[in-house]
Amino acid sequence: MSIYVGNLSYEVTEDSLNAVFAEYGSVKRIQLPTDRETGRMRGFGFVEMGSDAEETAAIEALDGAEWMGRDLKVNKAKPKEDRGSFGGGRGSYGGRNRY
Repeated sequence: MSIYVGNLSYEVTEDSLNAVFAEYGSVKRIQLPTDRETGRMRGFGFVEMGSDAEETAAIEALDGAEWMGRDLKVNKAKPKEDRGSFGGGRGSYGGRNRY
C-alpha cells in the first residue's frame, strides 16, 4: 500500500520528501506526478514505506503538519480507478447534452 501526500509545495523534490518520510522508517519508493503539458509538479505525490507500521507512523505524524509553508494532507492512497476508454467518465460527448 502507498501513502498519498497532498498539498505539497511545487518546489518539493524526491530527495526532500524522502528525507521527511525516512524519519519514520525505510522509504521504498516516491512518485511525484507532473503535468503532461507543463512538466510542472502537480502538488501531490505517493510514498511507499517498508512496512504497514512505518506507513501508519508517518501518516499519524505528518497529516496536518506544516512543511515548506503548507499544511500536508497525508493518508493511505486509494487504489487507482479504471476510467474507461473515454477518461473521466464523460462519454463521447464530453458531458454535454446535444439533443
